[in-house]
Amino acid sequence: MTTPPAIAEQLARSAGAVRGGDLPTEVRETCRRLVLDVGGLCLAARNTDYMRALLAGLDAGAGCTAIGHASAFSPADAMLVNGTAAHGEDYDDTFEGGPVHSGAVIVPAMLAAAERHKLSGADLLAGIAVGCEVTCQLSLVAPKMVHAAGFHPTAVFGAMGAAVAVATALRLGETAFASALGIAGSMASGIIEYLAEGTWTKRMHPGWAAQSGYRAARLAAGGFLGPRTVFEGTHGLFHGFARDPACDWSRLLGGFGEEWVMRTIAFKPYPCGTMVHPYIDCALRLRARGLATERIASVLCETAEGFVHRLWEPIAAKRLPPNGYAAKFSIPYAVATALIHGEAGLSAFGDDAVSNEAVRTLSAKVGYVIDPDHPYPRSYTGHVRVTLDDGQVLEERQPHLRGGVAEPLTGSEIDAKFHANALHGGWDRSRADGAVTWVRKLFDAGEVDLSPWRG
Repeated sequence: MTTPPAIAEQLARSAGAVRGGDLPTEVRETCRRLVLDVGGLCLAARNTDYMRALLAGLDAGAGCTAIGHASAFSPADAMLVNGTAAHGEDYDDTFEGGPVHSGAVIVPAMLAAAERHKLSGADLLAGIAVGCEVTCQLSLVAPKMVHAAGFHPTAVFGAMGAAVAVATALRLGETAFASALGIAGSMASGIIEYLAEGTWTKRMHPGWAAQSGYRAARLAAGGFLGPRTVFEGTHGLFHGFARDPACDWSRLLGGFGEEWVMRTIAFKPYPCGTMVHPYIDCALRLRARGLATERIASVLCETAEGFVHRLWEPIAAKRLPPNGYAAKFSIPYAVATALIHGEAGLSAFGDDAVSNEAVRTLSAKVGYVIDPDHPYPRSYTGHVRVTLDDGQVLEERQPHLRGGVAEPLTGSEIDAKFHANALHGGWDRSRADGAVTWVRKLFDAGEVDLSPWRG
């Protein structure tokens, strides 16, 4: 009896057949925006304390680019640096339904792989497209279960997506391709205990996933064997990271290369956790209505049970986050700072910002009630109800994620975000304009050259 092909083998067959020149225009444009967005985020984060600490632990001297830095690194270290910087401010792309941050993993993996292996722009494009697609699709196989088990889906699924991306770009044969996935399954990792104290580990998850996928593909190319049943096996990826739920494999394999979910990737307007965004939008609209924040007696938000443990609880800690990074994953803080300041940019989530007394006072008044009909993770919505000291009630709702599929950011908004991040990171307008031009031509290049991004 013939053994049916494993899921990794089926994926190897379909993903490995993708070529950059055959991709739909919408997929190509999403990939271009991802490269630009990741580049800007790397620049914005390059002088932060966590990036200085990361760089201090690495050895420079090889030939791959860390965006915004003069030194060159090994491919794996360049992936780690760029992936950490891209995700460091939680301002990177996200996929609704996951949630998962694919660009912060796949773009760093593919840029360094392109430099190391002298890839063409077309192969770079193919790798980014399929890597992001697999990362996004994997997050739909067992929605919410990986987060509920205490793991970060970007870290877990990103390693698999990066392996697919590199294997596709290097044009590995089906056997090696499937082995790359099998090997990457043993490299996938990433717990979400960073939530307890706002420490830095989540920031490194995309970079670690990127270099893990790359190493897995290189090992497989050399003949190292990994389990074909890495996804569905008794001790496979979903058994380990999702506690063996019922898996919908059609979300990963059905129509692969024909219907691209990655084209719906959302680009963030705020540097904080994805599900926080609609609540910020509600708070900003209330502020724009002339709300006198000193008159607020209480704030109540309807929310989904699925992210209470990450963004609302423990409520005392979420109301008074210990540092700026912890504040990025606190709906009470985000609502309060948007109401007080009328904005929620990079400065709103700095360590100094969390000590603002007006924000702390208001944040302590923000509570929640679980909406049993909340559509998460299918869509992300927001709700803020403010009660004033005279009993008057003001309320706003946000039906979707701004920047997502229902209300995507325009090309000019994404360009503006890049320029703002580049300026924040110390680049002038002229150099930023040059980077935008470079990205527009990237996928048509005969050989990818990242030298304009150094220094």
